[in-house]
Amino acid sequence: MLEAEGYHLVAGVDEVGRGALMGPVVAAAVILPHNFTSRWQEEVRDSKQLRPERREYLFEYIREAATAVGIGKASNDYIDTYGIIRATRLAMKLAIEQLIPAPEYLLIDYLRLPEIALPQKGITNGDSLCFSIACASIIAKVTRDRLVTEMDREYPGYGFARHKGYATREHLDRLGCHGPCAVHRRTFRPVSYLTGQL
Repeated sequence: MLEAEGYHLVAGVDEVGRGALMGPVVAAAVILPHNFTSRWQEEVRDSKQLRPERREYLFEYIREAATAVGIGKASNDYIDTYGIIRATRLAMKLAIEQLIPAPEYLLIDYLRLPEIALPQKGITNGDSLCFSIACASIIAKVTRDRLVTEMDREYPGYGFARHKGYATREHLDRLGCHGPCAVHRRTFRPVSYLTGQL
């Protein structure tokens, strides 16, 4: 439909990590070739529905096939200072700005970005309904998982490489034992209780 309206450089945009207790929120923007088809595209879906090894496999194919891929992130400090919504918008904006060639139209999971002067559409459950958004979801998820795994080496004892910073029983137990570290989001409960901010 968008091609019929004259848009050929359409970027799908998604983020991961909004609900985590630590680390950055990461966004990706992906432009795929016009009339793109592949033997692996039927396997693409919302990254949360894929096993880690399948995400890694598809990540490489998406990067190779895409016309352009952009990645943006906002740190845990930025999240604590400005809030998760503003941080998510920043990460998406940074990802979009990395795209070469620049997109003509944006398809965004759930949100709209009025600060970006491009035609766009926010799609509820876009990572399940739109192929390019699902591709962006995979790129963002694999990128963030790799970053968090690096943080696990820098801050051992929390199990970041296993739970990726989400509020699992293991993570909450480790938080209770060790307290927050430098990459925890101190305005997020229950981290805020442990630091006395709430």
